[in-house]
Amino acid sequence: MNYSQKLSLFFLRLAMGWMMFYAGITKVLNPAWSAAGYLKGAKTFVGFYQWLLDPAILPWLNLVNEWGLTLLGVSLIFGVFVRLSSVLGAVLMLLYYFVILDFPYLNPNSFLVDQHIIFTLVLLLFANLRAGRVWGLENWCSNLLVCSKFPRLRNWLG
Repeated sequence: MNYSQKLSLFFLRLAMGWMMFYAGITKVLNPAWSAAGYLKGAKTFVGFYQWLLDPAILPWLNLVNEWGLTLLGVSLIFGVFVRLSSVLGAVLMLLYYFVILDFPYLNPNSFLVDQHIIFTLVLLLFANLRAGRVWGLENWCSNLLVCSKFPRLRNWLG
C-alpha cells in the first residue's frame, strides 16, 4: 500500500470512527434515548424486531446499541481491535438497514442502497485491509506478550 492509499484509509477510518463515536455517545448521554421508536417502525422482519421490543430485551438492546456504536468509534479512531469491531459494526449496520427496508425501497431517494449499506461495506473493507495497522495502535498491540501466547487474538486484532 502506498502513502496516499494509507493516508486515505487512515482519514476514512478516523471519519467513520468519529461518526460512530458521536452517534453512540449522544445516546449514552441521553437517559431518555431508546431504540423502541426505531424498532416500532420495522418494515422487514417485523416479528423479529417486535420481539426485540420485549421489556426484558429492550434495555439490553439499548445498552448494546449505545455502547456498541461508542466503542466502535473508539476502536476506529485509535486503530485497535479494528477487525473485530468492524465485523460487529457491519452486523449492527445491517440490523439498522433491515428495519427501514420496504423492499426494494428504503425511502423515496434510495433503491436497495442507503448509508447503512455504505457503512457496512466500509467496515468490511476496514476488516479486510487490517486498517488498524495503518497508523493505529494494532501494530503495538499485536506485539504484546498476550498476543504471542494467544495467536488467534492477534488475528482479530488486525
